[in-house]
Amino acid sequence: MDNLITLGLPLALAVIMLSLGVGLEPGDFARVLRRRRAFGLGALAQVVGLPLVAFTVLSLFPLPPELAVGIMLLSLCPGGVTSNMLSKLSHGDVALSVTLTAVVSLLSLVTVPILAAWAVRHFLGEAAPEISVAGIALAVFLITTLPVLAGVTLRHRARALALRIEPGLSRAATVLFVLVVLGALAANWSVFVENVTVMGEALIVLNLVLICAGLALAHAGGLSWREMKTISIETGIQNAAMGITLAGVISGVSEGFSPMALPSAVYGITMYAVAAPFVAWFRHRGRD
Repeated sequence: MDNLITLGLPLALAVIMLSLGVGLEPGDFARVLRRRRAFGLGALAQVVGLPLVAFTVLSLFPLPPELAVGIMLLSLCPGGVTSNMLSKLSHGDVALSVTLTAVVSLLSLVTVPILAAWAVRHFLGEAAPEISVAGIALAVFLITTLPVLAGVTLRHRARALALRIEPGLSRAATVLFVLVVLGALAANWSVFVENVTVMGEALIVLNLVLICAGLALAHAGGLSWREMKTISIETGIQNAAMGITLAGVISGVSEGFSPMALPSAVYGITMYAVAAPFVAWFRHRGRD
């Protein structure tokens, strides 16, 4: 089981990010320049607003330090393939969703190591493990940035092959993610049982606030309804697999999962329940 976790965790995230990259065209990145306002608001909400909201929510819910760190790590993660899927189901602006996910995922190489190191030191204090910002940056590059770039390159140089393998990659990513979540819950079952009520409430509140905040920010920015829906989902839906992986990298746990991974594992389940009513409402209101 430990070997499955140790190998499966980074593999799951790498496959998820590769599947994201394979779905991208090089021209998707040029969309940032053509749609600066929509992209700027979405990126601002994810990179700046998300951690601030998470920190505020943690001040309202008393959690053990390691679980608090886990929630902060989750807040640093980009949307991932799930946010793209939910944007499509919501009749949102899928192109904008994919661009935001891809660019913020690449930006995480810079933002995540710095903010993750701060979160660990802030919540754990003297009990904090030795943190290497460069080490976190290298891990983020290898398991997120590099697979995305590899996928984009494959799509550009072998488009037919990329289109053929994309559905299989997406299915493999889903299966691996489910295994990772189940493994994280099993490895920390006693911690989960002791804290599930407060932790669940904190994660649900965080999810709800972020979805609503993204929608409000996009509305204030004068974006279209399709763009508003997309910004809302991109702000409220995080890459839980990346949160679990970051927890493992930072904690240095070589066997099983660190308790820091537990919030992301629980969130990997609750986010669908929270997002479902919004997706239904978004679909009901239509595309315009």
